[in-house]
Amino acid sequence: MLNFLEKNLPKIVLAPTTIVMVICMYGFIVWTGLLSLTKSRMMPQWDFVGLDQYRRLFANPRWDVAVDNLFIFLILFIVIALVLGLLLAIFLDQKIRVEGAIRTIYLYPMAISFIVTGTAWKWILNPGLGIEKLMNDWGFVGFEFRWLVEQDMAIYTIVIAAVWQSSGFVMALFLAGLRGVDENLTKAAKIDGASTIQLYWHVILPLMRPVFFSAIVILVQALTGGGPGYASDLPANFMYTFTFNRAQIGLGASSAMIMLFGVLAILIPYLYSELREKKS
Repeated sequence: MLNFLEKNLPKIVLAPTTIVMVICMYGFIVWTGLLSLTKSRMMPQWDFVGLDQYRRLFANPRWDVAVDNLFIFLILFIVIALVLGLLLAIFLDQKIRVEGAIRTIYLYPMAISFIVTGTAWKWILNPGLGIEKLMNDWGFVGFEFRWLVEQDMAIYTIVIAAVWQSSGFVMALFLAGLRGVDENLTKAAKIDGASTIQLYWHVILPLMRPVFFSAIVILVQALTGGGPGYASDLPANFMYTFTFNRAQIGLGASSAMIMLFGVLAILIPYLYSELREKKS
């Protein structure tokens, strides 16, 4: 009995966590996939209708807006946050004297909750309260900044708020990655005559691909409820609205599965390429 416990103790200790993870993660993925094939509305109904919910999803103009906004948000937000965070990390990697103060300043927004951030930027960008009113009070009567209430520009306000909150965290990720690079590699590159730009571009940044991927995964988040109207909707907002506010569980489940397939389409090729490189 003692020998059995000694050999299987790690499995016994991890078994409850593994069971909970399988049920709560993979079990609910399967459950959501099954719901997306039914005509469920407020409550689950196990009357299977095939791909009808997916046809309804792709025919919904609000889903088209959400997907368009997703591409705008991902491209602008991820690129700006990555570039800004990387530049800040490279700057701090030079071991300047005020590194601690600068790092604290840029990490501070990440300590604020998404709700507080969204509320603060809603006030700042509100034409009657924020930047526009401030400039008008200063005498610039013709100044206008109405992105928050303009349907075509609302999505860009999300980008502003998201970059403000997340770029510091991205900086911390990159700074940790930069500090983890083997100094022997950088010394060898400098001996070979590599400039600072060449050192980062050809030696350091290629070693930080996992950090880039982690940062991109973390950055894919929404900081708004989708207003005005549904002009700044993202797929996650769409799924939440139709599942819980409009009592259309089947349609919400189909949108969740489309998001899952989109993530897997990026994640699986990346993991495959990483495994191939490790084996070679």
